[in-house]
Amino acid sequence: MPKLVLAYSGGLDTTTAIKWLNVEQGYDVIALNIDVGKSREQPVVESRGMAAGALKVRVIDAKEDFIRYFAFPALAAGAVYQDAYPLATALARPLMAKLLVDVAHEQGASAVAHGCTGKGNDQVRFDIGVMTLDPTLKIVAPTRENAMARETQIEYLNKHGIDIPWGAKGPFSIDENLWGRSAEAGVLEDPWQEPPPEAYEWTRSAEDAPGTPAYVEIGYEHGMPVTLNGEEIGPVPLVEYLNDLGGTHGVGRLDHIEDRLVGIKSREIYEAPAAIILHTAHRALEGMTLSKQQIKLKKTVATEYAELIYNGLWFSAHHQDIAAYIASTQRHVSGTIRVRLHRGQATVVGRKAEESLYDRSLATYDRGDTYDQTAAVGFINIWGLQTRVQARKQLLGTLAETLKIAMPQEEQS
Repeated sequence: MPKLVLAYSGGLDTTTAIKWLNVEQGYDVIALNIDVGKSREQPVVESRGMAAGALKVRVIDAKEDFIRYFAFPALAAGAVYQDAYPLATALARPLMAKLLVDVAHEQGASAVAHGCTGKGNDQVRFDIGVMTLDPTLKIVAPTRENAMARETQIEYLNKHGIDIPWGAKGPFSIDENLWGRSAEAGVLEDPWQEPPPEAYEWTRSAEDAPGTPAYVEIGYEHGMPVTLNGEEIGPVPLVEYLNDLGGTHGVGRLDHIEDRLVGIKSREIYEAPAAIILHTAHRALEGMTLSKQQIKLKKTVATEYAELIYNGLWFSAHHQDIAAYIASTQRHVSGTIRVRLHRGQATVVGRKAEESLYDRSLATYDRGDTYDQTAAVGFINIWGLQTRVQARKQLLGTLAETLKIAMPQEEQS
């Protein structure tokens, strides 16, 4: 039988896919579980996969690679989709696609599979990633090709002698990893409906958060966070700590109407305490270390970079070009930011950087001011020259008419 590598979460959809791919498609299935953190199915992945008939279950701990090589570069870029979503799920998919291809090569598999539906973004991210890295691999998507209701899936497994206690299905569709948690479906599909408390798991409400704020100091080197409260710390424990601390103080909740790649608007509830805290601190550090022109252009590039990630184009020359620009902008983005966490808000309250462009002797109004205020008159004359020339040549004769057009009709008389 030909071999196939399945991206395996341990949930009902992909567990059913193991048996379906084996019985209906004739594959020996290697169930590949890629651990990017926070999966509630992690303790039972191996036992469920083998019970469903997998040839083997392979588990790869990818948490370190996920944060260091995917989440943190997106952080340095300032990549936030539609000014809201820190791209947690979207960032994990290219890593999973790469590992699917790698394991397929190791095992001599001719195909790979995933459990995505035909309505979401992940199918695009998986398919394009695999097609780009190895176009010879066949891609199979059992859920997209042969969607079955939850009850039908359980019946299918029971029919083949696989009895797994699944428990009750929750009211929402959940995806989570170290960088963030998403919830959709159920009552959340009504955008007028306030999210119920059970939509959240990582964060307290602002009302239930502690009355006393917490402070955290995050140190960056070249745009990447490397220290916490003055101590060196690895990417995974840093994110885990900030998720816990931020969640306790109600930081990181997002209620967002999002434009999916496939053309659907969907309502998403996100929790991303660490991502929100780190993005907030990173923007503040860039405000000290980048010039006005760099900040302006980088905002435009960050939007493009976020859409590139969201749209599944991680493995593209376009990504390589943008990543090179981002790396250049981060050469001097090193320093420490102090953040106050309180009642759902992450607020920057302190900044320091050795290569800061903030010069107190120029900014101060106290003694020690080194700014030459007499130079301002000449600057204003030159800066306003084009405006004065245009006004004299083109605008003054029509100024009254211009003002009249802008007035309400009743005021023109």
